[in-house]
Amino acid sequence: MSYHFSKVVDLPFEDAVARATEELAREGFGILTDIDVKATLKKKMGVEFRKYRILGACNPPFAHQALAMEDKVGVLLPCSVVVQEHEAGRVEVSAVDPMSSMQVVGNPELKDLGEKVAAALQRVVEAV
Repeated sequence: MSYHFSKVVDLPFEDAVARATEELAREGFGILTDIDVKATLKKKMGVEFRKYRILGACNPPFAHQALAMEDKVGVLLPCSVVVQEHEAGRVEVSAVDPMSSMQVVGNPELKDLGEKVAAALQRVVEAV
C-alpha cells in the first residue's frame, strides 16, 4: 500500500497550488498551514531547493469525528498535500493516504472515516 496519491499535472507550479487549494475547499478542507519548503531551506540553511509547498489541509467534520474516536490521532493531523516542481518544469500534486497512517493507530473505528478522507483526497488529486 502506498502512503500517498500522486498525479503529474499540466499546470504551472503556482496554478497547481491554487487549483489544489480550490479542490480541497470543494471537499470541505481548509488550509491550516502553507509551508514553502524552497524559501524555508534558503532562509534557514542557505541551500537551493526546487519549488515545493506543503499544504496542511483540515476538514473540520472529519477531524472532529477522528478526535472523538481516538484522542491522540491529532498527531497525524492535518492531512498533507504537496505540490512540487520537478525537472523541466513538470509539476506533481500528492496527498497523504490517511489509510496508511490510520493503520498504525490500531483503532478499527477509524477505518470507515479513513476511507472517506482517502476518497476525498483522491478526488482532490484527480481534479487538479
